[in-house]
Amino acid sequence: MRVIMKYGYWLLLVLLVNYSIDCLSQAIYEDERYVPETDTLVLKKLEQWQDLKFGLLMHWGPYSQWGIVESWSICGEDEDWCRRPYENYNAYKKEYENLITTFNPVDFKPEKWAKAAKKAGMKYVIFTTKHHDGFCMFDSKFTDYKITSDKCPFHAHKRANITLEIFEAFRAENFWVGAYFSKPDWHNENYWWPNFPTPDRNVNYDPAAYPEKWEAFVQFTHNQIMELMTDYGDIDILWLDGGWVAKKSPEMIMKAYEKKLKNSPTGFIKARVINQDIRMDDLVQKARQKQPGLIVVDRAVYGKNQNYLTPENRVPENPLPFPWESCIISGGGWSFTPDAKYMTGQEAIHLLIDIVVKGGNLLLNIAPRPNGDWQSGAYQLLQEMGLWMKVNSEAIYGTRPLAPYKEGNIGMTQKNGTAYFIFMDEKGGKELPEIIRIKSHQPIEGASVTLLGWNQPLDWEPSDKGFNVIIPSKLRNNPPTKYAWVIKVSAIK
Repeated sequence: MRVIMKYGYWLLLVLLVNYSIDCLSQAIYEDERYVPETDTLVLKKLEQWQDLKFGLLMHWGPYSQWGIVESWSICGEDEDWCRRPYENYNAYKKEYENLITTFNPVDFKPEKWAKAAKKAGMKYVIFTTKHHDGFCMFDSKFTDYKITSDKCPFHAHKRANITLEIFEAFRAENFWVGAYFSKPDWHNENYWWPNFPTPDRNVNYDPAAYPEKWEAFVQFTHNQIMELMTDYGDIDILWLDGGWVAKKSPEMIMKAYEKKLKNSPTGFIKARVINQDIRMDDLVQKARQKQPGLIVVDRAVYGKNQNYLTPENRVPENPLPFPWESCIISGGGWSFTPDAKYMTGQEAIHLLIDIVVKGGNLLLNIAPRPNGDWQSGAYQLLQEMGLWMKVNSEAIYGTRPLAPYKEGNIGMTQKNGTAYFIFMDEKGGKELPEIIRIKSHQPIEGASVTLLGWNQPLDWEPSDKGFNVIIPSKLRNNPPTKYAWVIKVSAIK
């Protein structure tokens, strides 16, 4: 906590606010293209993954001790989320890397997280096994910069291999398991070579000019990922970050620079575009030999190894015609933020509904504290979501969009011929209206119309091409849940 104590919480909190704003704009996909998968096992698994709808993402590492943005403060780019609290970069980077010597999350109990996530209705987990700074939250044989290093006080703990412990705890609750892995590694000397300065997020030398050095990094990356695919049980998803590490042709590089110049009012380019081919096709093939049907998410890299898209901190305006998942911060930043303010239950439930009715999944990020537990706000949020899901999950899991997807504050899903109309209350979620009006669909004659959580049929009347559902006063004043209610129709025209 030395940096926080010396420079005050206010500066770090300002950095986190700016980081969240900038990431929102930075991460928007300018080109939401998709290359369909051909592996039949992966296709089957993707369909199953689309049924899950709700997952947990966790960013965690030694940086949580300072309550700062994960990894980015050691990057030399002039961006709000990259800036450091003092000017001496070398001294700062050394102090940052020394966080390994004080990282000791003795309150780490992943079973507690898994149970809370399960009660919330979550079905899969993605954990940061390694972020861009290169620190491994697993027992890699190919680096000493890891949670099980002798330099880390937690290495002597019986649960020191944190990734393995998390995966096993969540599998025990029937979760799918996914490994977040950063392709760039800012600690590895074959990526950031000490022979040169590190001006931005990219490799700091020309891989074409030093092929042996680049090949050493490629092998290092393959080796670490194959460790995860071999020694950590059944892995459902390989979730790769750092989309700038990818194969790029000279034409692609030129187009990227032209776009950067066009979008820069001063003509200054903050990050270079470099061909960083880590032979992803070969890596995916090897990974699937160990984990058949493995879903691979090579984020923001157009091509066949991005099995689903991951818009970051945003929800698309309309449904996308392929598998997708919005990864969203639940409170504070991606990593631990002191005194983080979490979204309300109403905000989170409406967010989940908005994503699901458009055919996507919600991957909600919670950042563990340096001591190994979550903040109380995270547990409270998941508890509220769980209470709603306990009654209404039928309209979420296994569903697909029902056009026109939304009518104002009513979202629509369908499953096996049944239609669900989800009324999202915008006034506080304590009382149902007298009438819920749906304009675009109508029940067939003899169809049952009910409200999830209420064991009696509801009266309804046709209205042009739609129908009106009459809500009895007893139900209006005592709804089964807060924030949103689901009208279930057994069959529609």
